[in-house]
Amino acid sequence: MTTAETESVESFRARARAWLADTMPRLDENAPLPVLGDDDHEWVRARELQKTLYAGGFAGICFPREYGGLGLSRAHQRAFTEETAGYEMPVQLNIPTFSIVAATILDMGTEEQKRERISAAIRGDEVFCQFLSEPSGGSDLAGLLTRAELDGDTWILNGQKTWSTSAYAADWGLCLARTNWDVPKHRGLTMFLVPTVAPGLHMNRVKMVNGSREFCEEFFTDVQLPASAVVGEVNDGWAVASRQLFHERNAVGGGSPFVSGLAGRPRALGGQSPFTVAKATGRAAEPGVRERVGEWVALETVKNQMVARVSRAIGTGTLPAPGAALLRLFHAEAAQRSTDLAMDVAGAQIAAGVGTEEGIAGRAGVSYLSRQGASLGGGSSEMARNQISERLLSMPREQSNDRDIPFNQVKRGRS
Repeated sequence: MTTAETESVESFRARARAWLADTMPRLDENAPLPVLGDDDHEWVRARELQKTLYAGGFAGICFPREYGGLGLSRAHQRAFTEETAGYEMPVQLNIPTFSIVAATILDMGTEEQKRERISAAIRGDEVFCQFLSEPSGGSDLAGLLTRAELDGDTWILNGQKTWSTSAYAADWGLCLARTNWDVPKHRGLTMFLVPTVAPGLHMNRVKMVNGSREFCEEFFTDVQLPASAVVGEVNDGWAVASRQLFHERNAVGGGSPFVSGLAGRPRALGGQSPFTVAKATGRAAEPGVRERVGEWVALETVKNQMVARVSRAIGTGTLPAPGAALLRLFHAEAAQRSTDLAMDVAGAQIAAGVGTEEGIAGRAGVSYLSRQGASLGGGSSEMARNQISERLLSMPREQSNDRDIPFNQVKRGRS
């Protein structure tokens, strides 16, 4: 849309400020910390809040109007997000529903998929997830074994996926499957939109060491999908997956224009910042603690500046899409350092984190149990470094012995 067709950012901000004050519930700073475990009620609440945003005309700010959004700019979205400080927001829907899956459908889906799925998510009627990782694949997504075979006009899906974030709360998932075994691994893949209630799809929730059960594993047994379930082209699923991974790196790194609200997920696996831990433990005046909090503030400042600069460069074409790996990598490094700093500040009080109702210092200890997750979500940090070295710095590509071999000839396991 042209500037003349859009509301000014300041006018939009003022209107949003008034609407939020009149409509959205305030966050309760004195509310007890959520217990990590089942969070089904939080997803019910997120859908309710999203419906409220939609009814008020503040949902899908950067999505096109024809698919249920407002068709406004990143600046409008930033203004709205800034105004949401202190209010309840459906931040669970940011990742992966809006910033990854809906964004991928917007780029690669059919017109029908865009009109039906994106608009349903913006209305608060549907939640999305990703079916990508597999138990045998590690970081080699293109080496997946889940298969889809065409029977007449129907695709038959069989295989297993794992580490699917919040799939239990979703209605649809983007699923990458192998449809041609006679070509190299990147060329025989197809992306599908799969309903999570499809007959033959069995899902288990995975309990993590910190008590969270946000991850799932899925088993697909003769799941039937229509031809309309294909996203992109048959056997060109890697193109869709590549775009999806771009959106994932961008979202995890904090650069997505489709995120609304001040957090990716409110639970954040129980984490607490060094600042909140310092206040809760009464150590905010100690010189060593102040140094650690200062380091955290510096990291956050650099991250915010980096997100703005890299996002702007990708948006204008100055930096290619793999530049999102810069955001993804810095996010992981900063998140892990923040966790370490919070542990240092909490000191011996982290021992309070052995129960289910631990305080802020205890939560710092619980968060430390899953600190490595920051280096894995959105693709591993090693993958991000490869992206940066190969795609941005033009360094030699990492050796791959199976790149040009038909996948049915690639040795796997002990074969």
